[in-house]
Amino acid sequence: MNAIRTRFAPSPTGYLHVGGLRTALYAYLLAKKHGGQFLLRIEDTDQTRLVEGATENIIEALRWAGIDFDEGPGKGGPCGPYIQSHRLEIYMKHALELIAAGHAYHCFCSSERLDELRARQTANKLPPAYDKHCRNLSPAELEEKLATERKSVIRMKVPLEGEMTFSDLIRGPVTFGYKVVDDQVLIKSDGFPTYHLAVVIDDHYMKISHVIRGEEWLSSTPKHILLYEYFGWDAPQFAHLPLLLNSDRSKLSKRQGDVAVEDYRQKGYLPEALVNFIAFLGWNPGDTREFFTLEELIKEFSLACVGKAGAIFNLEKLDWLNGQYIQRMPTRELVSRIKPLIAARELPFKNDEYLEQVVELLKERVTVLPDFLTNGAYFFDAPTHYDTAIVAKAWQPDTAQYIKEMLNVFESIQSFDAVSLEHAMREYTKNKNITMGRLIQPLRLALSGVGQGPSLYHMMALFGKEETRNRCLEACRVMTL
Repeated sequence: MNAIRTRFAPSPTGYLHVGGLRTALYAYLLAKKHGGQFLLRIEDTDQTRLVEGATENIIEALRWAGIDFDEGPGKGGPCGPYIQSHRLEIYMKHALELIAAGHAYHCFCSSERLDELRARQTANKLPPAYDKHCRNLSPAELEEKLATERKSVIRMKVPLEGEMTFSDLIRGPVTFGYKVVDDQVLIKSDGFPTYHLAVVIDDHYMKISHVIRGEEWLSSTPKHILLYEYFGWDAPQFAHLPLLLNSDRSKLSKRQGDVAVEDYRQKGYLPEALVNFIAFLGWNPGDTREFFTLEELIKEFSLACVGKAGAIFNLEKLDWLNGQYIQRMPTRELVSRIKPLIAARELPFKNDEYLEQVVELLKERVTVLPDFLTNGAYFFDAPTHYDTAIVAKAWQPDTAQYIKEMLNVFESIQSFDAVSLEHAMREYTKNKNITMGRLIQPLRLALSGVGQGPSLYHMMALFGKEETRNRCLEACRVMTL
């Protein structure tokens, strides 16, 4: 196989979409599997939609996900610049070459005329398309308009008859009749190229071997292949990925949930879990394995295993997968990831050893990283209120007396560890002829303010004798008010 060079070419119009992350991931995996290069190119030719800071966010999101590009903004490379607005002279030069060769033409139609044309076509239930009004201007008419008209665009000439068939690496042979392919604008009136011209020129000069993109670009591929033919260049291979869908099979959109990578990052999903999840949105290894590191994905990935059907973005599956990754992650690594969250909330804690024990107690009970702080808030601050439903259910008139007596028993324990604490409670309740349940839930309530959580005995051991006593006495005081 010849050198594989793939690219991810987003527009800097906001945060990176999860669909964009999938496109970048698949392009990255294909290149790395075959020892090739993966490029990042910023397509900012639509100046009206630019969002300040979006390019930096895209680069940071890729870095966070572990997808490292070989060439691109900030890294450079032999085929730069990698930002399209820095390449305008290249596009104009090639557009004029197309005109000279008879493959493109100046169009002087006003926006008002085009709006009227679209309105008539819509009223007649016809697909919107340019009517080629300026395609066959005489040399004299063209010269006059170039001299007198202030604005024009450059359009490509699509054959009037016939069809094109090309091979898609995911969908196989795809055929389009030229009658449904519009005379696409290549250079806008502001001098900037459209996506269609810029992508072909850039992919050629950046030596891209495989173009991987969403299926929404499938209908544009005939225009791009025509441009390759007009320029006399070899076209890359194309692979159009299936749509990402909501659970109701509608196209994934922000109206029904989060769609930006940044949303999931802020919510505390692990990049390893999100990448693993994204990889399966269209691709499948062909067996029952569900957990893949990035290195394993590189080894296993193949476009032949990418399906045509839309892929459901199942948030419940992502939650499950993220929880599994948290459970499997080494405790010290988890501590390093939650410490920035702790610092941001200015939560007190003793030391890293204490955090490691907190993580060990909670890691099977959390879905995302902030759950360590919300579900386990009592590990950082003593409770200031108590679950009223649990109070009504578990706190009885004699509960405070039992707890205070139990605390006196705890004072005599030499080793304040989980095993010793459980043994002491069993002996006490046996002597008092009461069930363990009479103490377990009230003690949990006193320590945490809630009725559920990890092992009570391990919680007390972690808090230590003094903190356990203080929290229990405070709960007894509050309950008697």
